[in-house]
Amino acid sequence: MGYRCFEVEESDRIAHLRLSRGEQLNTMIPEFWSELPAIVDEISDAGRARVIVLSADGRHFCAGMDLSVFAGDSMLEGESTEVGRRRANVRLSLLHLQRSFTALEQARMPVLAAIHGACVGGAVDLVTAADCRYATADAWFSVHEINIGMAADVGTLQRLPKLIPPGVAREYAFTGRRMPATRAHQLGLVNEVFDDRDSMMEAVMATAGEIASKSPLAMHGTKEALNYSLDHTVEDSLRHIALWQSGMLHPQDLAESFTAQSEGREPSYEDLPEVRRGL
Repeated sequence: MGYRCFEVEESDRIAHLRLSRGEQLNTMIPEFWSELPAIVDEISDAGRARVIVLSADGRHFCAGMDLSVFAGDSMLEGESTEVGRRRANVRLSLLHLQRSFTALEQARMPVLAAIHGACVGGAVDLVTAADCRYATADAWFSVHEINIGMAADVGTLQRLPKLIPPGVAREYAFTGRRMPATRAHQLGLVNEVFDDRDSMMEAVMATAGEIASKSPLAMHGTKEALNYSLDHTVEDSLRHIALWQSGMLHPQDLAESFTAQSEGREPSYEDLPEVRRGL
């Protein structure tokens, strides 16, 4: 299936999702917001891939929201002229945009973001929803919404303070300053910084391959537990993982792990079953 904003490749249980509008700085046009969750949901539901790598073509990772999203009050579409009804539609539109990035968190497998050049505005919303972030030395981040007279509203203000010190997150959100890759690494926003894009992609794909070699059910449970712990107490989170293990711990995967180790080979695990939505 062809997409306007993305190229998708699957190989060796790795799904590589690339922003493909490099000549337009990979800005987020209206189609972006429906294509991204559709692609991620399909990959997650199919269960063939065990990790998603998110990267971009062109000089920059992503310059954020395209102006066409704001043109003509597109978020205010509808026949009603009554302000309450129009604003109710704005809320629903924003929830739709937010879900585009929440799809990355809800995917059954880890998502690794490989970032080069500019990562601006909505792109920060995007990468903060990934599980791990990697960057080139020339990469930089900006919560740019404040510079154009609005508050970021699709994830940055909710996720960034959980990834870096809250006071620092507030400073960048209040000022819209650029955060260089080295600073992002110091703060823990990115896992590692690389000299160039090629070395970054080589390392990220190697990490993806390592993740893909693990039990996909164990990886699903690990991601579920880590996400749950972000906004729950330790006690609640321990109860959550106990419940998960009581239902989803897979003795066959454990046996395969030990057998493969004793035989000096790589383990082979069953893929996650396909999720069938609807009736």
